[in-house]
Amino acid sequence: MSSAHALLHPWPADPRDALPIALWHADAVAAATGGTASHAFEASGVEMDSRDVRAGDIFIALNGEAMDGHKFVPAAFDRGAVAAIVDRPVDFPHVLVEDTTAALHALGRAARERSGAVRIGVTGSVGKTGVKEAIFACLERASRGGAHRSVRSYNNHVGVPLSLARMPARARFGVFEMGMNHAGEIAPLAAHVRPHVALITTIAPAHIENLGSIEAIADEKARIFTGLIDGGTAIIPADNEMSPRLIARAHELGVKIVTFGRGGEADVRLLDAIPSANGGSLVTAELGRGEEASRLCYSVAEPGEHWIANSLGVIAAVRAAGGDLASAGLALAEMGGLKGRGARLDIAVAGGKAQLIDESYNANPASMRATLKALGQTPAHRRIAVLGTMGELGEFAGRFHAQLAEPLAAAKIDHAILIGEGMDRLAIELGRRSGASLGFRASVAHCDTTGEAIGLLEDYGLTNGDVVLVKGSNFMGLAQLVQHFAGTPG
Repeated sequence: MSSAHALLHPWPADPRDALPIALWHADAVAAATGGTASHAFEASGVEMDSRDVRAGDIFIALNGEAMDGHKFVPAAFDRGAVAAIVDRPVDFPHVLVEDTTAALHALGRAARERSGAVRIGVTGSVGKTGVKEAIFACLERASRGGAHRSVRSYNNHVGVPLSLARMPARARFGVFEMGMNHAGEIAPLAAHVRPHVALITTIAPAHIENLGSIEAIADEKARIFTGLIDGGTAIIPADNEMSPRLIARAHELGVKIVTFGRGGEADVRLLDAIPSANGGSLVTAELGRGEEASRLCYSVAEPGEHWIANSLGVIAAVRAAGGDLASAGLALAEMGGLKGRGARLDIAVAGGKAQLIDESYNANPASMRATLKALGQTPAHRRIAVLGTMGELGEFAGRFHAQLAEPLAAAKIDHAILIGEGMDRLAIELGRRSGASLGFRASVAHCDTTGEAIGLLEDYGLTNGDVVLVKGSNFMGLAQLVQHFAGTPG
């Protein structure tokens, strides 16, 4: 053997190399679901909405309360589906099962069991999707494409098993978001995922209409810990008022606990955060305690103090999952805002450009306060807040809407457009604060619909250097306003 050949190192062996490259093939789907395959096939994806089918997908024909997915099987094949999972024979390649919803759940379990991926579950009242995406970006960078996550907000009883079913056998990490509207919804999702790491972003009065109290919300979110595998890690926000309650629930289950936050007792603790030139933050954190403690300095591209706290949770999750912290720091420095959840969009106006902060997907009292604070910290010629009604607050709605007057005043906004009946109380409260002695001198407009808000914002007129925050619950349809002014696709 030549000296040159002697210097070559063999490619490292990896058991994952023996796993299939295709996401699913007919025999594996049939075995997982207990169904019968009509044809041989290999699939690269799984989809339940025929409009989203891409070439190579399996289409699952789910039976909903108002719609039978079997009606859309031909449309799915027109878009490139290679097979369908159905509960009756169709004139296309398919796997015939007794119940397509049960088959979806079975396919998710099979994907979980065949993969050696470290699974991370994420829940919380605020920031689930952003934190999920940040953890994914950190692990994706470190594993060079070996990470998987749930897309969009696929976090319910259908979205979670679908996200599992899409996880490749060769994945090294899987990140799954779990949401809820009512009590009893988190535990089944955690049982599907069986995470190695479970993170709660924060506890706030989201869905309080259905759960009744902040304590009940905390208890429901803490049910994510019931799904942890033996030896799993619960990651808890140390600065939240419900932290002792969450820690108690984790202790009852005997899982490992890691806390994150500003407090001196946090396991992942903020030491310092200073604004960076790009509008984000330069963060220094201490990981661990005592002689084993270490420090990590990294940048966070996303603006706002809430993203400093989010980043600590992300780092805690990556560390618990065995990810690379250096790669995580680089990923956090490069992350941009998500559509509907903080994306910053430029709008061409006379003499230059204005900026629109797209928070149109969702809103609750805690996220409203956080984004208004970020708006106040954003350099601007004028600050404009377009705020839609917050949903699922029940008897607390009036109080929580009125309480937004304080963060609006603190943000020093110049103009507010309030949309929907729920914003009545805020409009009244802002009227009371109109005197200079109360620190609020902005102009305020109140309307019923997003279409009217578009007209009001056009009448107000955007100029160079303006910054517009658009935020409200999804049912308000504020994405229509974002699309109108920023030209983003619907």
